[in-house]
Amino acid sequence: MRIRRSVTIVAGVAGLALLAGCTAAQHSSSNGGAAQPVRPAGPTGAATEAPAEAPPVDARTTPKSTFALDVDTASYSYARQRLRAGALPAAATVRPEEFVNAFRQDYPEPAGSGFTVSADGARLPAADTRLVRIGLRTRGEDAASRRDAALTFAIDTSGSMAETGKLDLVKDALHTLVRQLRPTDRVAIVAYADEPRVLRELTPARDRDALDGAIDDLSADGSTNLGSGVETAYRVAREGYRSGETNRVVLLSDGLANQGDTDSRTILRKVSEQAGDGITLLCVGVGGDYGDALMEQLADHGHGMAVYVGDRANARRVFTTQLPANLEVRARAAKAQVTFDPKQVRQYRLIGFDDRRLAANDFRNDAVDGGWVGPGHSVTALYEVTLARGASGRLAEARVRWQDPGSGRAREAARTVSVSDVDGPLADAAPRLRADQAVAAFAEWLRNGRYAEGVRPDRLADTVAAVARSTEDADLRELAGLIRTAARLRPTR
Repeated sequence: MRIRRSVTIVAGVAGLALLAGCTAAQHSSSNGGAAQPVRPAGPTGAATEAPAEAPPVDARTTPKSTFALDVDTASYSYARQRLRAGALPAAATVRPEEFVNAFRQDYPEPAGSGFTVSADGARLPAADTRLVRIGLRTRGEDAASRRDAALTFAIDTSGSMAETGKLDLVKDALHTLVRQLRPTDRVAIVAYADEPRVLRELTPARDRDALDGAIDDLSADGSTNLGSGVETAYRVAREGYRSGETNRVVLLSDGLANQGDTDSRTILRKVSEQAGDGITLLCVGVGGDYGDALMEQLADHGHGMAVYVGDRANARRVFTTQLPANLEVRARAAKAQVTFDPKQVRQYRLIGFDDRRLAANDFRNDAVDGGWVGPGHSVTALYEVTLARGASGRLAEARVRWQDPGSGRAREAARTVSVSDVDGPLADAAPRLRADQAVAAFAEWLRNGRYAEGVRPDRLADTVAAVARSTEDADLRELAGLIRTAARLRPTR
């Protein structure tokens, strides 16, 4: 779950992507975000098929599009690692919303808690088609004022983790993290393979030698009893739970379960039960052979997020910069709802988040969970919108609802989107908006589905490179090169 983000909702043409978050797929949904089953995961946790791509929705019959917010970025990070290794990612691992969420946005922060809601968009080449972006962002963290953290690491030490770039990477990142935490933060180490082992109960970070020793004791051998490992980590976290602290389980694994409870539904049910105790989950995936589907679903059920680390520098950045800066929760059960005016909109398409949509009446039903969002996060969601003839005035209302993590009180914020907000040409749009469109289109091209037709990777790379130059964004500069690599790996036929 990448760790500094914003939430934006965007409407556009084919080849764009929606980035919206939502929670576990057991919730029902309207056709505007028609419920999709959880993407099947095999016994190892690998996705067996890509989610179905939803068709456009008739705004006259279904004007509301509802989804839970999500801040995962593992899909892009894994694709990045595969492309750097000279291979295309499997289509089933590509989620457009996580691609867009992996990059910085420039949405304003709210003055207090909750979200700001931003809106913009652009005119696209297809007749009467618009790209609409609505950005939600939480306030950043003041490191000096954050609460102490209790972090329980559940570390996969099965034989598959012996491969280069797995357990060695994890150990290096953990040693570095221990030196970044406050002396009063606490860390526990749980290792699991055939059976779980508690190497260290929750221990103050000032006791660095003891924690370093537990990390050094990690070695890879045996099968992967992921279900038992996660269950034990939650037990350790629960036994050491202190109100007033941020309590989190951090799962580090290649997500490949092959012993004990290997059925994803059983493991997910256990995580869902534990998540209600105020202990959030961060899933950190490693390795080229990676159970993407299971790790993503675990994060959703555990009120957390999923990230992927492909190299030592990336792992150190996640553990020493992003994790300490994003330990707090800014908003619980966060959901978004975009209501289109059927007099102005003929149809719309929410791109991505295929297995995370909610029914319209779930928006204000606080028994239906949503995403848990940390400080300084932004999430971008894209829509492909076809206007009615002569459309003018109010196009849609974007609304976000969340629960305050302290009081539990539900709050809402909203922003109206007008036709004039999305009427300028894409070429003249804000740089970050142009980058979002290109990033989402690239994800759809990698999925090679019904909306990939006509997407030109060379043009996307040029757009991303131009934005990278104007914003001095090194991550976008790298992406431009990755798009060109992907084009070479799958030449246009």
